Amino acid sequence: LRSILLYSAKVLTLNKRNTKFNSKKTLATPGVKNIVLVDGVRTPFLQSGTIYANLMPHDLARAALQGLLNRTGLPKDAVDYIVYGTVIQEVKTSNVAREAALGAGFSDKTPAHTVTMACISSNQAMTTAVGLIAAGQCDAVIAGGVEFMSDVPIRHSRKMRKTMLSLNKAKTLGARLSLLGSIRLAHLAPELPAVAEFSTAETMGHSADRLAAAFGVSRLEQDEFALRSHMLAKKAQDSGLLSDVISFKVPGKDIVSKDNGIRPSTMEQMAKLKPAFIKPHGTVTAANSSFLTDGASAVLIMSEEKALAMGYKPKAYLRDFVYVSQDPKDQLLLGPTYATPKVLEKSGLTLNDIDVFEFHEAFAGQIMANLKAMESDWFAQTYMGRKTKVGAPPMEKFNSWGGSLSLGHPFAATGCRLVTTVAHRLQKEGGQYGLVAACAAGGQGHAMVIEAYPQ
Repeated sequence: LRSILLYSAKVLTLNKRNTKFNSKKTLATPGVKNIVLVDGVRTPFLQSGTIYANLMPHDLARAALQGLLNRTGLPKDAVDYIVYGTVIQEVKTSNVAREAALGAGFSDKTPAHTVTMACISSNQAMTTAVGLIAAGQCDAVIAGGVEFMSDVPIRHSRKMRKTMLSLNKAKTLGARLSLLGSIRLAHLAPELPAVAEFSTAETMGHSADRLAAAFGVSRLEQDEFALRSHMLAKKAQDSGLLSDVISFKVPGKDIVSKDNGIRPSTMEQMAKLKPAFIKPHGTVTAANSSFLTDGASAVLIMSEEKALAMGYKPKAYLRDFVYVSQDPKDQLLLGPTYATPKVLEKSGLTLNDIDVFEFHEAFAGQIMANLKAMESDWFAQTYMGRKTKVGAPPMEKFNSWGGSLSLGHPFAATGCRLVTTVAHRLQKEGGQYGLVAACAAGGQGHAMVIEAYPQ
């Protein structure tokens, strides 16, 4: 009797999910190739300067590629192309896609290139893969992203670089001694990298603080959202929902199998932290900002026809996507607000049609500012040329397995995490449509609609 009751409950649940799924139209277009996400993986996202500290970026990218091959059982020669995103390039491996592919054992006949678009670099890698497949150039493409903040390039000053290049060309001892004698102590000061806009010279954290102030986002609201992110991530991790994370044996160290930045705190502890960027009255702190992270991700994208022919059961369809750009000074982090309505209109969907939302959490203040902008008729009319507001996603559908604030944010790897998470949440929750959105340096942004593959 117990078995019959359990079976009946399971059938009822499946019927409910199928009813929910079939209640909406599909976004398949006659005559247009369906492109699917077969699977996605990522290395554990670790705080920079920790366990990955002695590696190089291509080591993490290689691990993600190998993890994807192991997860899918994909023959290496079935891959037509590899595209990777990265933001801060290691000069020795500037085309990290190629180096990682060779290191992972792919044929030297498999082309690979690297793209960069700040925090949406792996989104760009994925949509590049979609374009290659849609154009009939490829049937199976691996896209991914990698970021390694434990060892970023630190340059000599420009005057020192010029002197060193001139030394290399000097033909006589006298010329060399003269150049060496021209070096001053100030020339030895290095150029330290910063997460700052070239066009405005403003750091992203400073911009996030101004954005939060412009939309009236309080310190309390930011801390509450950050705490929510960490608590949901911890719950997802403990429940085994973060199934995209692969185990990685770090040379000379133990096997790593979990993200190490998930640390639920208390509101009282978070309130003790001082402002990180605008002092002393700013509201953005280390606790409500994403942290510097090392990590890599990879996804297998195929034409539906090829995936089914190879015996795969895809996880999701990759549907419409958009890229947007706006003022990098005052609207640097508002990409989701601009991209969301555009991709919904392109898909013929409304906000209510979306079952799962995954937005990149650069800062809690950035997320809250976007949500307030999306709920503002005035902002829509004044800045977006719209008659009415976009509308904000319901929080019960929003980043319910944590986000970049807690899971970590390796700049170029986050996009693949967002898309894979949407696919997994749609499967788990029985939804049909998911929406990914993210901001990026330069005042750019991205959004994509993902449709669950019928189970």
